[in-house]
Amino acid sequence: MMSMTSTTASPFRPSPMPRGRKCAVRAQAGAGRVDASDKSIEIMRKFSEQYARRSNTFFCSDKSVTAVVIKGLADHKDQVGAPLCPCRHYDDKAAEVAQGFWNCPCVPMRERKECHCMLFLTPDNDFAGEEQVITLEEIKDATSNI
Repeated sequence: MMSMTSTTASPFRPSPMPRGRKCAVRAQAGAGRVDASDKSIEIMRKFSEQYARRSNTFFCSDKSVTAVVIKGLADHKDQVGAPLCPCRHYDDKAAEVAQGFWNCPCVPMRERKECHCMLFLTPDNDFAGEEQVITLEEIKDATSNI
């Protein structure tokens, strides 16, 4: 599994996604975090579907990527009160939340439709699927072992 580090990616323009890359949140699974509540997962699921429709973006063709990212957003919502991007490392999550740059949808997504997590993909992206919908059950199934 490849991971992005602060030395390889600019905080303003993510590096191109290599084939087979999975969200870094999988690598962080179980690293002392509190699991998201079903309520937070459902809130983030609905938000993700609505934002995908509004921004004319699509979920990853591998829906497990979508599920893991939504779960990570929900984890952060429960932990720090905001859907902080789950695919990045933060020395101080509270400070990042206050700054707002990486709160989903992050600034690169809002300004340039560049989603580091591969949650919101433009139709021309090689990893983009055809769906803007995911069920709570799909999320739970895909994240039950992390």
